[in-house]
Amino acid sequence: MTQFGIDFQLRVYTGMDENSDLPVSLEDWRNAARKALKDGPWGYIEGAAGSEDTMAENIRAFSRYRIRPRYLHNVEERNQSVTIFGKKQDSPFILAPIGVQSIIHRDAEYASAGAAASMHVPYILSTVSSVSMEDIAKKYPESEKWFQLYPGRDENIMKSMVKRAEVSGYHAIVVTVDTTMLGWREQDLRNAYLPFLQGEGIANYISDPEFRKRLDKPPEEDINSAIEEFLMVYVNPAFSWSDFRKIRGWTDLPLIVKGISSWEDVNAAIKYGADGVVISNHGGRQVDGAISTIEALDEVTDNRNVSCTVLFDSGIRHGSDAMKALALGADAVLIGRPYCYAMAVAGQRGIERYIGELKAELDLQMALAGYESVTSLSRRMIFKKHQ
Repeated sequence: MTQFGIDFQLRVYTGMDENSDLPVSLEDWRNAARKALKDGPWGYIEGAAGSEDTMAENIRAFSRYRIRPRYLHNVEERNQSVTIFGKKQDSPFILAPIGVQSIIHRDAEYASAGAAASMHVPYILSTVSSVSMEDIAKKYPESEKWFQLYPGRDENIMKSMVKRAEVSGYHAIVVTVDTTMLGWREQDLRNAYLPFLQGEGIANYISDPEFRKRLDKPPEEDINSAIEEFLMVYVNPAFSWSDFRKIRGWTDLPLIVKGISSWEDVNAAIKYGADGVVISNHGGRQVDGAISTIEALDEVTDNRNVSCTVLFDSGIRHGSDAMKALALGADAVLIGRPYCYAMAVAGQRGIERYIGELKAELDLQMALAGYESVTSLSRRMIFKKHQ
């Protein structure tokens, strides 16, 4: 991938781009997605907690971190590969777990998992996916897949899902800890829209043997009762580090804590057996007024040797954002809302196009700033503005 960015540009400039009907700029993707979706699904994807200040700050904070270009370095050959949990990946991008994708596109998680497989990036399937983990695994058996677990009220269901993920060939478990209940999301409240109430996003539950034991009738006969039961067990405000330790005992797969933004919680995650952490605030969907994730990453990694894999989520929109996060100590970065925009516009093809754009932009950014590889990026190349 030594000339990825240049090759991408030339296909566009010479009229050889087979996807010339698709957007290039993120704002164009966003605008096209808005036109493609009804108010309910759009608000669910685009909305955030409260005043939506955290979501805005996630993006705004990147502008306070500036890249120091270095010149007269040989950057003819570039390499943006990274190694995560012992596996080499072509690029530092990972598709974040986003649930209920049936409200975005008719192909649901088949589209995003397919794009990830095609573009050789890891894919994290949400607990609340519209397609079961087994069905995704059957369709894309060779791709790098992780399973995201929401800690629910029923330990038997959680353990069952972890074991199902193992058997299905998922390579890591990502425990999301910042969603012990749904945040105050005004767009969803305004639209009176919660897709779970329509039975969307519960495929992993209605296919789970432990969940089905809780039902008087199978979901096929009484879906409304299944939805009600799902809402009872979906999240757990009482979940604690001692509960996380139990999950550690259920699997030998890499175990990742997603949704933390302080050194204290990173330290606790390591103490209780995590192999990795995702610095994330759920895209601003949970705590209004929270610290931005890029500033949280900066604090976590500043003058510290973090003894686990560090991933970054919430706010990546451009190659420069990824470059800054990687320079500040992230081993890889998760992409969230932007791939949903692309999915809404053109399904799997849209996501593949957007990932290609990100890879091309990062390639050019690295070269023009004087860095030939992701591994050569460091916090020495970052200047932080003080307001």
